[in-house]
Amino acid sequence: MTASFKPVSVAIGDLTAHLANVRSNSPETYDPENIAHLKASIAVLGLLQPLLVQKLDGKYAVLAGGRRHAALKELVADKAAKGFTAKTKVDCRLVPDDCDETTALSLAENITQAPMNAIDEFEAFARMMEVDGQTPETIARTFGTTVAAVKGRLRYGLIHPDIRAAARAKVITLDTMKAFAEHPSQEVQREVFEALTKEDSYLQAYTVRQALKSRGVQVSDDIGALVREDYEARGGAIAADLLEEHSVLEDAALVETILLEKLGAAAEEARAKLGFSWADAVVRYDYAAMADYGRVYPGPIEPDEAAQKHIDEITAELDKLQREMEDEELEDDAYNALYDRVDALEEEARDLQEAYSAEDLARAGVIASWSSGQVTLHVGLVRPEDTSKEKGACGASSSPTGEEAPDPCEISYPASLAEDLKAERAMALGAAMALHPEATLDLTLFKLVSDVLCSGLSVTQAIKIDARTEYRSHAKMDEIDATSLEQVAAAHDALDLSWLDDARSPADQFAAFRALEAGKKAKLVAYATASTTQSCFARDRQRDSLMHDFENEIMPDIRAHWTPNAALFNRFKKAWLLKILGEDLGLAQEAVTLASSSKKEIVAFCDKLFAEPFATLTDAQRAAVAAWCPPMMQTAGVACDEAEPTAESPEPDSEVAQAA
Repeated sequence: MTASFKPVSVAIGDLTAHLANVRSNSPETYDPENIAHLKASIAVLGLLQPLLVQKLDGKYAVLAGGRRHAALKELVADKAAKGFTAKTKVDCRLVPDDCDETTALSLAENITQAPMNAIDEFEAFARMMEVDGQTPETIARTFGTTVAAVKGRLRYGLIHPDIRAAARAKVITLDTMKAFAEHPSQEVQREVFEALTKEDSYLQAYTVRQALKSRGVQVSDDIGALVREDYEARGGAIAADLLEEHSVLEDAALVETILLEKLGAAAEEARAKLGFSWADAVVRYDYAAMADYGRVYPGPIEPDEAAQKHIDEITAELDKLQREMEDEELEDDAYNALYDRVDALEEEARDLQEAYSAEDLARAGVIASWSSGQVTLHVGLVRPEDTSKEKGACGASSSPTGEEAPDPCEISYPASLAEDLKAERAMALGAAMALHPEATLDLTLFKLVSDVLCSGLSVTQAIKIDARTEYRSHAKMDEIDATSLEQVAAAHDALDLSWLDDARSPADQFAAFRALEAGKKAKLVAYATASTTQSCFARDRQRDSLMHDFENEIMPDIRAHWTPNAALFNRFKKAWLLKILGEDLGLAQEAVTLASSSKKEIVAFCDKLFAEPFATLTDAQRAAVAAWCPPMMQTAGVACDEAEPTAESPEPDSEVAQAA
């Protein structure tokens, strides 16, 4: 039998909470932010559904309708809301005192207040516009939401009726239906829907979005924003959307033509500035297809007096900027501005001290491509037919520094940070050498004997047998990770230095040294040799196979001697940190959450993560954290195009990518 409850009007000030209300233990439900839309609706339309109340201790306790009650109290407290005071009466239904169904009644009313789904909301908003003459602005005010949110729902009216019907029938999911709104043309939607359902009965939102991308470019996409003005000037068709940013440039061929023209202009400008012989443009730079191309690099030149004066000025300004960047209270925008200025100055200084040879300029060129929303220039490329065939030339002149050019798929660090990372890597290698005395002794003796007895070049320039400690400069020596320094100090403490007595003559010291056990001699030689290692990144097997293989043997994992810390992360851009978290470490959700945080907070998070990996990490995430370091510092790391990702990379339009 259905209960019937007497209608009653109750002053808002006489309403109170009921302990039997099933939402009473969820105070967050009544937070002002969670009832803002309800408050806005009641302010405009009044209370559409009566509260269910029961008389308790002279008050009317709200058994069902706690959120409406909270919204009413907010309206009373809001001085800007007219017509709502503590004495304002609202419609209620009175539950008898002897009713034993209070909890069931509260639960039934609460669970039946299910939110409308996206299609229902679209149809309701559309009716309000068509029948009541409402606008997106008035609808937004009524429901306490944004105009963009209302237009977002109204956009579902642009989805082909067959697709909406499929969502209602649960043939496709609501998310899949929403994906079709990426393109405003219902004809295009229908064609894609029919094509995909023929291939696969189960559609995914990602598949739909990818298919729609081939049917045009949104004006808000980076490419769309770049070409739109020229596209419209040439009469290109545009499919209009309720939200301007979702309108689509439908002629994909015209979009690509204009993009290539702009890329070609950028390549030609760079060619003329640098003096190369040719320029070209591609939409996407295919590294596999470009494998047969060579590359030339600038070599050192002696600056003239004016250039040297300018270099000195740049050096002084760089020192000043580095000191400013050490301010921990620096805002992200200010830090990034200083960082960009440092990059520009370091590049300017390099240009004054390096130049391409006339021979290289005559055969090399520039290719411009579109990458990460901007024009990317690939300079110094040599076409396969122009590549030198001489043995050892490797298709192009090599870098005068002996270092490989930076891998384009890695984050490119400014010169100052790169030099400091080289120093830290040298310290880690020194620690590994000190901990492997027998292998290092063999290397030292081999180096000494080979350099003396073998004709030709030295077997390696990576270590020096001249009894001098290699000087390693570092901008923040007192802040770097101390692991390698502690390991070297421990190795030093274990050395037998009984022979080293300044009161003895060198001959007596040598005699005492010769009397040491072989193992003790090996430790001494290893420690001394470790101190001569030069600062550099991972070595190229072709250029220095000896040290490449030796490092792989004694230091297969640099993380055994070095741990990334706040001093390092503070020198990274915020976008880099988010990319490392989301893509390298598989912490996509954390990256999304941290995207709205300050850089200082992200640095602190990364510092804690690497100091002691969180217990909540998955095995894959833990392994990624334990292994991560800047790729050029790793010893036996794999190339970026061969490495297996630790987690699925987010789609280009994913939250992580947007945050970064």
